[in-house]
Amino acid sequence: MRVLVDADACPVKNIIESECIKREIEVIMFIDTSHELYSDYSKIVMVSKGIDSVDLKIVKDVKKGDIVVTNDFGLASILLTKGAYPISPNGLVFDENNIERLLFERHLVKESVRKKKKHKKIKKRTTENDESFLKSFVNLIEQNN
Repeated sequence: MRVLVDADACPVKNIIESECIKREIEVIMFIDTSHELYSDYSKIVMVSKGIDSVDLKIVKDVKKGDIVVTNDFGLASILLTKGAYPISPNGLVFDENNIERLLFERHLVKESVRKKKKHKKIKKRTTENDESFLKSFVNLIEQNN
């Protein structure tokens, strides 16, 4: 098992590294050329800037049993078909029971934006978000290790 991270805007990189260092789990962080990232522990994979370039590289490199941290529902859906375990930075573990609903909700939001309807503002990240991620991430590691 490895941990792959859609790292361009991932707010939990430090939590991921901390937990993986404790357990000696390989971490690979994927970014595009518009970002900078340095790590003494994780392998950094940089791809060309472009729509979904990081997602496509993750799909190419993921292996069955890997944990992948991403906020992208579409990517999570593909990863599930490859036998990976996608988890959001808020601690939501994507699975066959929730992915279709999440994709449909994303579609509805995109439609409302396209029609210029008002939609919810993005809430500021909280320590509760970090705690939720940590709990779910550790459980996912323990279940699959």
